[in-house]
Amino acid sequence: MTRLITSYFRAMDAHIINSQVPLLTALSQLNSLSDGVMTLIVTDNDNKVTGTLTDGDIRRALLAGTPLDAPISEAAHQDFIYLNTEVSVETIKSARNKGIRLLPVIDSTGKLIEIINLTETDTVLPLSAILMAGGKGERLRPLTLTTPKPLLEIDGMPIIDYNVRNLARSGITDVTVTTRYMAEKLIDHFSKPVFGIDVKCVVEEQPLGTIGAASLVTRDPSGDTLVMNSDLLTTLSLEEMFLFHKAEQADVTIAAIPYTVSVPYAILATRDREVLALDEKPTYSYYANAGIYIFSNRLLDSLDRNVPADAPDLIERAIADNKKVVYFPIDGIWIDIGSPADFRHAEELMRHHRAMRRF
Repeated sequence: MTRLITSYFRAMDAHIINSQVPLLTALSQLNSLSDGVMTLIVTDNDNKVTGTLTDGDIRRALLAGTPLDAPISEAAHQDFIYLNTEVSVETIKSARNKGIRLLPVIDSTGKLIEIINLTETDTVLPLSAILMAGGKGERLRPLTLTTPKPLLEIDGMPIIDYNVRNLARSGITDVTVTTRYMAEKLIDHFSKPVFGIDVKCVVEEQPLGTIGAASLVTRDPSGDTLVMNSDLLTTLSLEEMFLFHKAEQADVTIAAIPYTVSVPYAILATRDREVLALDEKPTYSYYANAGIYIFSNRLLDSLDRNVPADAPDLIERAIADNKKVVYFPIDGIWIDIGSPADFRHAEELMRHHRAMRRF
């Protein structure tokens, strides 16, 4: 699955240079860059990409005897990675793993369309996103008496903004927030872009359950949508979850967290009334629903508009209809901020991770 590049990626004129410019000029342009990305995209007079150039490429050319007044075409790296206008998540991941920081996007004639800065964006996922934010957060009262739970601040930033930031880092720009309780405050919060995303808000006229509000959102029938609770904090890799969803050709992928149950008694293994064995204080491990899903849009479109529905019911219906439903284990942080203790834990965790610059 691919996604057409949009204007989300800003032009990076300071990183574009003509192939006939002298090496000395290229050095000067590299020296003037202020964003820390020391790479130039080399184009010809027709705006076709002919290579990339770093200070290392120039250094190697000079050591090989190339004069400073030679055109940079003599030093540019011509075996470069690029994207076509249909973006491949796999190609972006490969480029990032190779340490590439600027990824040119070219059309069928080789002309430069956009530049993806992989220091600002981890990937470009062909997903829409819905953040569910209609709940009252009653277990967090009195904090939620005057503020909707998604706007409660953890280490100086609203909970929901952590999730919007993660979406932005994943290149997801079609984001809708579903609201009901204190909807006006969320609408006001998203009246201006958050992390570069113009977030849309829809208001539930009545409580629509954990998935029913998705019926209020229009979407491309052929695509997929990430649906998640807005009051979660997680380091889940959306890229890995999407690639798994794609590889499995799934209709639903459920993010799952390990959950262990310890029984403080000896459990009897029985047949009829006969005891076959005793299992002393056993521990059982399960995977629990983390409240994060990737749904095929065709499945979401089966929801009746403005009719209450819960995600487990939709998933069970998909299973009954022989749709493919898979789970993706979360490897990292996942906090459901449902109680004052969860809130305090999240605050401590965010302070620690921000101090370590990990989150």
